[in-house]
Formats: sequence, structure tokens, C-alpha cells
Amino acid sequence: MPVERLIYLPLGGAGEIGMNAYVYGYGQPGRERLILVDLGVTFGDMDTTPGIDLIMADCRWLYDNRDRLEAIFITHGHEDHVGALGLLWGKLGVPVHCRRFTGALARLKMEEGGHPVDQIKIHEPRPETITAGPFRIQFVPISHSIPESSALIIDTPAGRIVHTGDFKLDGTPVVGEPFDPVMWNQIASEGEGVKILVCDSTNVFSPLPGRSEAVLATPLREFVSSQRGMVVATTFASNVARLKTLADAGVASGRSVCLLGRAMRKMLTASVETGVLTDFPQIIGPEEAANTPREKLMLIVTGSQGERRAATAQLSRGRYLGLQMAEGDTFLFSSRVIPGNERGVIRIMNAFSEMGVDVVDDRAGLYHVSGHANRPDLEAVHQLIKPKILVPMHGEHMHLRAHAAIGESEGIASIIATDGMMLDLTGERPVVAEQIEKGRVYLDGSVLIGAMDGVVRDRIRMALNGHAMVSVIVEEDGRPMPDAWVELMGLPETNRAGAPLAQDIETELGEFLEGVNAKTAGDDGKMDEAIRRIVRQVAMEEIGKKPEVTVIISRLAND
Repeated sequence: MPVERLIYLPLGGAGEIGMNAYVYGYGQPGRERLILVDLGVTFGDMDTTPGIDLIMADCRWLYDNRDRLEAIFITHGHEDHVGALGLLWGKLGVPVHCRRFTGALARLKMEEGGHPVDQIKIHEPRPETITAGPFRIQFVPISHSIPESSALIIDTPAGRIVHTGDFKLDGTPVVGEPFDPVMWNQIASEGEGVKILVCDSTNVFSPLPGRSEAVLATPLREFVSSQRGMVVATTFASNVARLKTLADAGVASGRSVCLLGRAMRKMLTASVETGVLTDFPQIIGPEEAANTPREKLMLIVTGSQGERRAATAQLSRGRYLGLQMAEGDTFLFSSRVIPGNERGVIRIMNAFSEMGVDVVDDRAGLYHVSGHANRPDLEAVHQLIKPKILVPMHGEHMHLRAHAAIGESEGIASIIATDGMMLDLTGERPVVAEQIEKGRVYLDGSVLIGAMDGVVRDRIRMALNGHAMVSVIVEEDGRPMPDAWVELMGLPETNRAGAPLAQDIETELGEFLEGVNAKTAGDDGKMDEAIRRIVRQVAMEEIGKKPEVTVIISRLAND
């Protein structure tokens, strides 16, 4: 009988930041019982994925092995950990385990996807234990930038795994549970200790210890109090602790506070309904805010990453829900810019500047703290948990590599595992068991498409090169009419000499159509190929572009 093994397979979130999805399995090779930890998304951008709303891991391997999947466990409510649940659960169909606040957000995802919300199973943290096949799992409170974040203790026949999820070492997180080193020391001391630490790597390059959320209260209060006009602040909508700190600062400064943005209101509602937030200051609605003196008003808004439809971007374009910014007002980014979002944020900053608004970001480190553990904190966790094996996760390749190097320097067997790399964690050192074909799935409007389906590729080509549509009519006798009709999109109307470009192309096509032989004229494929070649050749000569070409051939039937 084959020896049973313990496997780890990241499908997303390893070698990148976002769309987290991690598989654990135990059993005979190829027959392991499986659990999935997190099912998140990342966001598209106009450079590489124009028009794409969300990106998530391709879970075809899981679909193919659905009969072996026991359950899904969600560590916390950030979009990169729960955002794909409503989109992909239908092909997985297993119970989803999480804590109360995360469960409130997960239910919304399931409702949006048309899935049964009774599949969301709510649990209390350790010592409550969930059995899923050969695994026994506990949720362990851990501090992060969203309430009720949890690490997972995953006990297996091959040893104990600690999957940290996203975390920081914060003893005073304002909202949510503090990091408890006593409890973690107990976790590390139970039984044979922790065999495997699968650990957040996001801030491995930050050399100073992380700061507590609580340290922001005084500087934010002083900042808001010192402003003479309206104050608007943006932060991550899910950072409920920051929302409270900002709102407290506004009230302490004698201002009425208004929240703008659906995501922010959703998070606040979930926090109150689940009991993680009990003392949020009273807020006013947009209509009342519009009638409040500017010097007595503070807005807290969505859109810290430059999202085009969020409240921040709307305000930068002029007006949102009857409110607008003016000279003498102040806009505060109480957040960091996620790599890749810089241009959108800078565009908004400049738009505010043109209005005479003072824009303040967190370059000085006064008004934002990270939700992830810095390098000294990671080293402290290694020493606290004392794992035999370290598997870095949640980071780009350079983050994973740096984190693994730290582990090796501390005498911990470490490995770099990126998406699609299945590890065998049964022995004393991790080894690569096999490589699974990895991929991505895009949400394009309301439809899921594969990253290799060609939709985005064609969209990028059209954006770079423009598009020409050519209509040709073939008469009953099989001869094409010499007049082709050309419509251009995303291309200059005239050539270098100022003549109409479409007319140039139509002239060349007319000469071709008049002289085309019967064999070519009777073959749609050959006609299509020849017309495309002529259009691209003329466009290249006249404007230096080779557009994408669509050819429509209409054949008149004999009566």
C-alpha cells in the first residue's frame, strides 16, 4: 500500500499578492483528502487586463478533484481572501467555515452568486475544533487590518501546521483581537510542537518592527483639528479600526462625520451587526452633510487605491452625492498605495491640487500603519512558534525568497513554493512533489473567462493598433462588387498627406476585388486573408499602424 503523504498546493497568492487560494491534502498519493484555505481575488488594470473587473485563481485542478474536497476555510474578510467565493463556489459545493464577521461578508458573496447561504458555517475560535476528513482545524485570533482575522491550526497525522493568514503583531489593534504571545507559545508547546509554518511574507523587506493601530489616534486627531476647511480622508474600507480612529478624530475636532461609499458602509454595518464594533461615533447622511458648514464637516470615503467608481475618484472629478471639494479643503490618504495603483492615485491627487485642495499622504508614516508583519516581527514569530519547516506565502517571488532565506539562516528547513507547485511536507524537509498547471480566471463584466481565451489579448491589440471593419459583397455570379466599405475605429481619420485613410484602403481593395480570380473569390478564407493583408499593408504605409481587421463577406443568393 502506498505511503500516505501531507501535501500543500498554492493555486493563488504564492509568487503574487492577491487572489489567495491554498490547498492542503493528506492521504495516499493522488487520493488525498483535501481542504482549501481562502478563495480570493485581485483586480485588473488597464495596462495588462483592460476591462477586467476581477482576477482569481484557476481552480480546474480542484474541480477535477472535487470528490476529494472536504471543506473551505476562510481566514478573514479581505477581498483577496474571500472575494471569489460567490463566483467559484458553485463548482466546489462544499461547506465554508469561518468566524462570525467573516461569515457576514461571505454570506453576501454567496447571495450575490445565487448560492445557499446555509453553507456558511460560523465557528468560535480555539479551542473549538472542526473535523474535515483527516484534518482537525482551529481558528486562532490574530491581529490584522480587518476584524476577526484568524490563523489556522491544522492538525494532521503527519504533524501540526500553522497557517498564519495575513497578520501583524499588534497588542492594541483598536478594533478586533490583539496578538497574544502567551497563547501562541502554548500552541507551539502542545504535543510535538509545530511542524510547518506557512507564513505571510508581504512586509519581509520592512526593516523596522511594525507599529500598533493605536499609535495613530493622537496624530490623526491633531491633524484633523488643525485644518480650516472640510477634511476628507480615505482608507481601506475593510479597515474598521481606521474608520473608527478617523471618525473619533473628526468628532474630537468638533466636526460631523459622514461616510461615503457602499463598501465602507457595508463593512461598518457588518461590524456592528456581528458585535465587533460597539462604539462607533454617530454619523450623518450626505444630504445633511451638504448643509453642514465646511469647517464643521469630515468625510470618510472609499477609493484609497484610485478606483474609478469609488467616492474619492468621483470627488476628484467634481461632485459626489451633492458634495464637492473646494479651495482650502484637505484630502488625507490614510493608507498606502498598493504597487500597481500608483498612477491612478497620482491622477486623483493632481485633480484635487488643481481645485486648490491640500493633499496629504502617508510618506512620513504618521497617518497609516501596515496590517502585515515586518521582518523583525516575522523573525519573532519564527522564534515563538519554532517550526521545523517554513513555507513562505502571500508575497511576490522576491518576498518568498527573502523570507525563505531568513528561515534557513535560523536553521529552519525552508522552501520557495509558487502557484502550482505541490509540496510534499511529510518528511523532515519539504520537497516538490509535482507541478500543477496554473492559470487565472477573469470576471469580464458578469462573465467568467479564461486568461488564455484570447479576449484580453484581442482587447489589448485593438487598444494598441486600432480596428478596421471591411464589408464586401459577392454577387450571384460569384464576382465581388468592386466597392468595399471600410469603417475605422481607434485610428486617425486621415493619412500623413491629409487624405481620408478609409478612402485609401477602399481604393486598394477595389483594385484587388476587380482583378481577383474566381477560385479566390469563391473561398471565404482566402478572401478574408487577402483583404486583411491589404488593409494592414495600406495602414502601415500611410500611418505606421497595423490594425486589427474584421472582414464581413456577404454573398447574394440566386433567386
